[in-house]
Amino acid sequence: MATDFWASSHYKRWIVDRATLKESRSDDLQYVDDPEYLDFFAIFFANVITKLGKKLNFRQRVIATAIVFFRRFYIKNSYCETDPFIVIAACCYVAGKAEESPVHIKNMVAEARLFFSQQPYGVKYFPSDNSKLAEMEFYLVADLECDLTVFHPYRTLLSLCKKESSNDLQTEAGEVGVGVDDGPRYWGSGDGQLELPDDAFQLAWSIVNDTYRSDLCLLYPPHLLAITALYLAVVLHGPTRELLQQQSHSVEATPVHNSPRRSSRQNSSTSSSHSKKPSQDFVAFFAELNISMPLVATIAQEIISLYTLWERYLEDSDHVDSARGTFYGHASAQTQPAASHSGVSTPVENLEDAQGPHGATPTFLLQVLTRMRENRLSDMAHASSGRHVAVNKMLERTQAAG
Repeated sequence: MATDFWASSHYKRWIVDRATLKESRSDDLQYVDDPEYLDFFAIFFANVITKLGKKLNFRQRVIATAIVFFRRFYIKNSYCETDPFIVIAACCYVAGKAEESPVHIKNMVAEARLFFSQQPYGVKYFPSDNSKLAEMEFYLVADLECDLTVFHPYRTLLSLCKKESSNDLQTEAGEVGVGVDDGPRYWGSGDGQLELPDDAFQLAWSIVNDTYRSDLCLLYPPHLLAITALYLAVVLHGPTRELLQQQSHSVEATPVHNSPRRSSRQNSSTSSSHSKKPSQDFVAFFAELNISMPLVATIAQEIISLYTLWERYLEDSDHVDSARGTFYGHASAQTQPAASHSGVSTPVENLEDAQGPHGATPTFLLQVLTRMRENRLSDMAHASSGRHVAVNKMLERTQAAG
């Protein structure tokens, strides 16, 4: 893997702007009643990849890489012109190779075919021929421009929270373009590392996992996502938030005055009394970071918007690796303690009326996807010129190759 993020293909070619993302969804927007459905698709397909990855015993990093490959592929392609399920299988297959966790193509086809045939997906047309997945792998790698190196926020998160050995830190320091032994680290001139309780760190890790349910991995460098996850974890984690409030009150209550002269004996006793390490100043930690805090605040707002949208996505699935419950619990405690949506334990069957304009379920989104593909196929088969055109990008390339 390249050790310098700023010199990598990830930064140079795959950090895009919102205009590019909007243009990539221009064809799909013609076939949906509400543009918000496309945001629900981002959550839906990320969940599908996560579940399939767990079936294949992938590590979280491999699953995250597969999701990034999926996002990159659909910068250049449309949902209405492709089969997202064969793309998902190809993304998992290529991600396993890229992250040194390969799965045999036969096992991949068998697991994907079995998984997609189950409810709520009910995909009966997934090919059993290994060559179809191999062909899709070729098209996927071509659209990825053979850029299979993906940087993730996890290593930066571990580095900032003293969760890795020094050797691991050295291999990752290049992610932000600064050497280990020469010059200050990118996170500033202070101690540079945040000491969080294990449950607070797990919350930050879960927030990073949740960012892959949106296009944030295409919009921002991974170290900014890691810092934003830490920022939100400090706010959302109860004990850490209370400590932060205590520090804020103590700073306000401490009077500022000139200290009198002290003898050497007093100085020695004072220095010994201060030898104990004080509680970490979270505000100072974030203030000393060599990054734009307004940008971190912007990313935090986008993550909060993701959770707000995700609350209306109704899927009965495992959310152990998600911070949804913490976010909903904190939001309900701040606004409506007796709200009906108390977290991830809300049963899906009681919220079926949230389909359509106010929410979405996997079954509803699959119906939207089927309708989009059928309408697109109909339009392309009956073009205004009267000529039959290719029904998808793969066929276009095959025809162009002769």
